[in-house]
Amino acid sequence: MGIFDNLGGALKGLAGQVETAALPTLLSAALAKTDLKDMQGLLNKLQQSGLGKQVSSWLGDGKNLPITADQLRAALGNEQIQQLAEHFGLPMDKILATVAEHLPAIVDQLSPNGKLQEVK
Repeated sequence: MGIFDNLGGALKGLAGQVETAALPTLLSAALAKTDLKDMQGLLNKLQQSGLGKQVSSWLGDGKNLPITADQLRAALGNEQIQQLAEHFGLPMDKILATVAEHLPAIVDQLSPNGKLQEVK
């Protein structure tokens, strides 16, 4: 086994970490081009759509409750989702799945003291 045998796996892991670290910035930039305007606008929309329990779990301490692609679709509507999909160049189903997967951790990361911070 050579010294570089694990390099591919390490680079993949590092790329995944960089990608994950960039997600708040990427999502915020996309939201700025929608009617939601920013992350707070997205959270407000989710709360108004009956997903306040999930949003509160992301902002607070403890376990983050999940959100599904279907819940996002119902809360945001096709126009908002289409705007996000166009921004990322992805199909609507893919953007819904990706946002649903990462949104709890993104909000948790952006709210270390229980209050959402602006993405810089």
